[in-house]
Amino acid sequence: MPTDCISYSETNYFSKLILDYLDQKEELASFYNRFPVIGNFEAQIKEKQQHFSSENREVLVESLKKQYECFEISESTLANIEALSKDTTFTITTGHQLNLFTGPLYFLYKIISVINLTKILKKEHPEYDFVPVYWMATEDHDFAEINYFNLNGKKFQWNSEEKGAEIDAVGYLSTEGLEEVFELFSAEIGGGQDADYLKSLFKKAYLEHNNLTDATRYLANELFKAYGLVIMGAQQPELKKLFTPYVENELLQQQSYESTKEKSAELANLGYTVQVNPREINLFYLNKGYRERIIKKDDKFYVHEKQIEWTQDEILAELKESPQHFSPNVMMRPLFQEVILPNLCYIGGGGELAYWLELKDYFEAENVPFPMLLLRNSALIQTEKQREKREKLAISNKELFLQQHELINRKVRKISNIDIDFSKQKEHLVNQFQEMYDLAGKTDHSFLGAVKAQEVKQLKGLDHLEKRLLKAQKRKLKDEVSRIADLQNQLFPNRSLQERQTNFSEVYAIYGQELLEKLFAELNPLEQHFKIITFGSK
Repeated sequence: MPTDCISYSETNYFSKLILDYLDQKEELASFYNRFPVIGNFEAQIKEKQQHFSSENREVLVESLKKQYECFEISESTLANIEALSKDTTFTITTGHQLNLFTGPLYFLYKIISVINLTKILKKEHPEYDFVPVYWMATEDHDFAEINYFNLNGKKFQWNSEEKGAEIDAVGYLSTEGLEEVFELFSAEIGGGQDADYLKSLFKKAYLEHNNLTDATRYLANELFKAYGLVIMGAQQPELKKLFTPYVENELLQQQSYESTKEKSAELANLGYTVQVNPREINLFYLNKGYRERIIKKDDKFYVHEKQIEWTQDEILAELKESPQHFSPNVMMRPLFQEVILPNLCYIGGGGELAYWLELKDYFEAENVPFPMLLLRNSALIQTEKQREKREKLAISNKELFLQQHELINRKVRKISNIDIDFSKQKEHLVNQFQEMYDLAGKTDHSFLGAVKAQEVKQLKGLDHLEKRLLKAQKRKLKDEVSRIADLQNQLFPNRSLQERQTNFSEVYAIYGQELLEKLFAELNPLEQHFKIITFGSK
């Protein structure tokens, strides 16, 4: 079936910052080192190779092997982990929250983008190896962002008993209580081979693993183990220990704040929305049951809303003794990732790239190579029947992304047998009033205000008539209007991009493994277009 594409700007869903970054606008050149085109990877490889030690590789490999001890690991994933011990192996990474049952569709798009880029790079640079990595955001603590998924227009939500006024990092959450979600999901997804597989996947992930980290690792591993995906958490003490020099710089010098505040201000001065504003200390203290900000005041360090305080010597001793208790926030997590991984490129959504673009000076201050930043693939999945409906309604791919009222108004104007565009009448009216302005200017200037008021009144009258006529035509063409609205509602649930709303299970229940196969075939991360992918009827 055919695959179409439109530009990201034509979707009207991407920020000016991201669109300008994709266009490589000159004013953004100082916010990144290399743009992610195939010819720039050689230099990125050489730079990372010089800055990533064999000692860090050994720690990383051993940590990953421990993380996989209780999981069935594929030969390709194990080979990728072991390859990371060589200085000719590099990673391509994406990160994602531990959303229940993967959350929205773009979870798949992120990981497939990463895997496909490693294949492209291997073909271009056969002398190196490239490992796809999914970084689990195990230390996030916003439970409300991850505790649900949408299926067939219904919200399936997990109401964990652990969720109270404060919460540990979500990766440690017990999966207790997900039996009810499983029962509801099983009833909704129905029967059939692919539906049964999805039920088994949910059950084994969430009812047979004790915490959200292990459940998510199992789920992602089952979906992508054949492709060699390496799934990692980073809360392990041995990985945190590698990061302790940078944590110390943060505590003593407020390094991330001092290094990013100017770049954040520069983005704002250029007219862009600043995604994240840095704090003076961008660290949390992570302990059983809570993850709270570390604050410095009067030469002492405190944990926000906790009866915990340290002197400088005491907090440095705590860092040395228990590095796993120090958790980077969104401003420091990218540096943590690049310190412990031989990474070349981070693939993320628009919001993620927006805060990465604030960080280049911070990386330079810490002498860590800044990775290439690549926007993940985006796609709209439609059936052949939906594509045929769109063509019968004479809706272009670009028009499909319009706001619904704008789309309907445009199509009603086009298919009506009368002209509902009063532009000519308005132009004629403006010309008539120009003659009256000229006359008033030659006779009595005080008359100009009255002329202007009358012009505004009559233009408003024409607008009102045009809207009434359009409304009448909508009623007359209600069948066409209904078909247009129904089609767009199917493809844009909750008036949003499908990939940000719909869970993969909704599509997998129909197409099974063909879903992944087609996405792998169609999503090229170096092709910066929004894909519209058509699946045949089943």
